[in-house]
Amino acid sequence: MKITTALFAAAALLLPVSLQAQPKATKSVVEIAAGAEDFSTLVAAVKAGGLAGALSGDGPFTIFAPTNAAFAKLPEGTVATLLKPENKGKLASILKYHVVAGKVMAADVKAGKVKTLNGAKATIAIAGGKVTIDKANIVKTDIVGTNGVIHVIDSVILPAAK
Repeated sequence: MKITTALFAAAALLLPVSLQAQPKATKSVVEIAAGAEDFSTLVAAVKAGGLAGALSGDGPFTIFAPTNAAFAKLPEGTVATLLKPENKGKLASILKYHVVAGKVMAADVKAGKVKTLNGAKATIAIAGGKVTIDKANIVKTDIVGTNGVIHVIDSVILPAAK
C-alpha cells in the first residue's frame, strides 16, 4: 500500500502544471485588468470606447492587452486624442483589434492569421520561442478570467488602414 501511495504521489508531481488542478477564476477579464495598475490606460480606453460592458459579458474572449508602457510608445498625444468622445468609434475599432473570440490559451496558439472582433485579421508569429501578434511581443500569458484569457503585449497593435 505504501508503494502504491508513493507512486501516485510521484506521478502527481510529474504531471505538467497545465494538467494539474488550476484555481477557479473569480473575476472577468475586465475586472482583472481594472485591478492591475499596469493596465490603467487600457481600462480607461475600454471605458471611453464603450466596451467595458461587452467585454464583461459571457465571452469567451482572448484579449491581447497592452501595458501602460505599450501605450506610452505611441506618438505623444495619441492616447489623449483617442480618448476624446468624438473618437469613440475609432478607439473601439482599435481596441476590438486586440480581442479574439474564444478562449485561446498560450499552449493552443498557432502561427498564422487570426480574426479579431473588429473584423480585421492580425498575424501571429512564432520564432525562436517567442510569440508575437502583429510584431508586438507577448510578454505574459494565460491570465485566466471567468469569461476568457488575457495575454500581455508590449506594444499597441493597429489594424491596417482601410
